Amino acid sequence: MASVSPSYKGHRYPVEVISHCVWLYFRFPLSCREVEELMLERGVIVSYESIRRWCAKFGQGYANSLRRRRPRPGDKWHLDEVFIKINGRLQYLWRAVDQDGNVLDILVQNRRDKAAARRFFRRLLKETGSTPRVVVTDKLRSYGAAHREVMPSVEHRSHKGLNNRAENSHQPTRQRERAMKGFRSVGAAQRFLSAFSGISPHFRPGRHQRTAPDHRLEMTVRFTIWDQITGVVGLPATA
Repeated sequence: MASVSPSYKGHRYPVEVISHCVWLYFRFPLSCREVEELMLERGVIVSYESIRRWCAKFGQGYANSLRRRRPRPGDKWHLDEVFIKINGRLQYLWRAVDQDGNVLDILVQNRRDKAAARRFFRRLLKETGSTPRVVVTDKLRSYGAAHREVMPSVEHRSHKGLNNRAENSHQPTRQRERAMKGFRSVGAAQRFLSAFSGISPHFRPGRHQRTAPDHRLEMTVRFTIWDQITGVVGLPATA
């Protein structure tokens, strides 16, 4: 699917600065003030408020463009939910990944009952535009009840030990949650994590699976894709 470069009309900073700041913020556990300091060391004077606005304005668009370039999701989906605290209140972060570890979707909800699971299932089917062959979950009963209602023809495997793929995918989020000292609101958490789950995995190609030269080559390709979707370089012609 062809991508359209975002519009930077009205911004006095060049696209290279904007895209680099957004990359730093979503790729590493940094605050906007820390990104401001890193840019100052490179001789670029930009306020943390500008960086915050750039991340809010362009982050989700960048993430969507990266997702459109990915291959279709696998046919085996792993679903899991973990609790997160937002302003001292317990909420639940629902996440789905395929067998290759690609994040399919995330959703912050205040419950983990049948209605919450059903909503996440329906959102998954809509967002991916496909139906899995197998769904793997832990033993939370809400999954089974929602599964029978939303996708009864799909095989459902419920086992704690089978779902390490989804549970491990929460680790970067936990790391970022600690660095940010928690989220301020449900909406802010959903917006950040939606962009974060699209951008951060793009720069995590699984180093343990590659030799050092292969890893560097893969990262070069991924940086080239990043430059294309952010508009630093022109997009290639499409048929």
